[in-house]
Amino acid sequence: MIRIHELLNSKPDDSVAIIDFDGTEYSYAQLRSMSSMLAQILIDHGVSGGDRVVIVSENSAMYAISLFAISEIGAWSVLVNARQSITELDAIIKHSEPTCVLFTTRSSKDALNHANRMNAKTIREIQCGPVVCTKLNPQKPENVITDGEQVAVLLYTTGTTSSPKGVMLTHNNLLFNSENSANHIGLNSNDRVLGVLPGTHIYCLASAFLPVIYAGGSIQFIPRFKPEEVLKFLRNGITRFPGVPQMFASIIELLDAKNEILNAPKLRNLATGGAPLDPDVKAQIEKIFKLQLNNGYGITETSPTIAVTKNELPRSDLSVGLPVPNVEVKINKPNSENVGEIFVRGKNVMKGYYRDPQKTKEAITPDGYFKTGDLGYLDKSGALFIIGRLKELIIRSGFNVYPPEIEAMVTKHPNVYQSAVIGNKIKNNEEILAFVLTDGKILETALKIWLKERLAPYKIPQRIFVVTEFPTAATGKILKHKLLSYFSDII
Repeated sequence: MIRIHELLNSKPDDSVAIIDFDGTEYSYAQLRSMSSMLAQILIDHGVSGGDRVVIVSENSAMYAISLFAISEIGAWSVLVNARQSITELDAIIKHSEPTCVLFTTRSSKDALNHANRMNAKTIREIQCGPVVCTKLNPQKPENVITDGEQVAVLLYTTGTTSSPKGVMLTHNNLLFNSENSANHIGLNSNDRVLGVLPGTHIYCLASAFLPVIYAGGSIQFIPRFKPEEVLKFLRNGITRFPGVPQMFASIIELLDAKNEILNAPKLRNLATGGAPLDPDVKAQIEKIFKLQLNNGYGITETSPTIAVTKNELPRSDLSVGLPVPNVEVKINKPNSENVGEIFVRGKNVMKGYYRDPQKTKEAITPDGYFKTGDLGYLDKSGALFIIGRLKELIIRSGFNVYPPEIEAMVTKHPNVYQSAVIGNKIKNNEEILAFVLTDGKILETALKIWLKERLAPYKIPQRIFVVTEFPTAATGKILKHKLLSYFSDII
């Protein structure tokens, strides 16, 4: 295979591939047919190989079909979550210079709003819904590469600055990760994966959606995370549930509130990533689900998987496991505790940042290692532990403080559900700020007293804010860089 749409080939025609957000089931034969039909519609519209096509979407069959159709044409898919703001979407469009923009209007009111704002029209209909697209805006196409080094998707890691970073992932990158992930998990044609993570994010795209298609199984698409809805699908045959820690914390909270016992008769694989895992959440989830919660580590620029634990090798610690096959990990410039920046090399490493050779050169070493910007260490078994972001390291009175360590301790308190810890520059020092979600029965003073018995003095947050919500990405990941501005009225 040299293109991601070829993942649909050689699968039984009548096997279910997608259960859409509205319950409609689509077979592999229907996916192949709709993909080719949409490819022709876009060609008729004026799209050709090397063009960029923005897909503004939430999880749905139309999202998947668009991705495969654009692959058939040899164009690039620029994936954007419909929940992105106008400013963010416009910045991505400005940078990527697409020939047109597609919208999954049936599954997303936000996509419909963006479509109306941009005067998009329904240019045709296919089985899974209307093809809503902007007028063609011809742009200079990129060169079409006939092998797997052609760019398949462009994913933006930020969209609010004047120069957002577009990560170029090739067909080879995505096919490599799909096969690696499917084999690591042991996915097969009987598996049904819960697609609740945003498909426009690398975690769902390359670690949930494409791997199960590679294996010939099916995916249940849900446009947005709702704990009640997730529990319903778990009761009805889901075999794999990949999520982020905040999703699992919400499920625990809901089950507690309803005094309910989990019912997930076919579930055999639980996976988390995208944010630091809290030990208490891990312990509670494993107790409730009676399954290992597999902790993984990956980033957009590495397609994404770098390391992940597996059911066959359960771990009681917070390691993200051994690096996956054919991916090299090394710790650059380790300190006395063997902690250093994590470098990664393999077929999973991106082609580069779009239209930014300088940032690409800064991010990838001459011998092919991607500099993750994350701090970690390898234990004697070769398992990887993530300590935190290099840029999020807090230096308090000369001591290195790693936010995940404090967050893990804070959430051990029985009245705390979630926490986020950041550093804040003050005169000649940094102060530690902690933001916590609680059940309303614990205050800052009591929490500080509790922490004094469990953390070194220099690790105790100078200020603790009890909040009712966090600024989050569509995945549920806490946006730490927005905490100061989000809570500016209380800081």
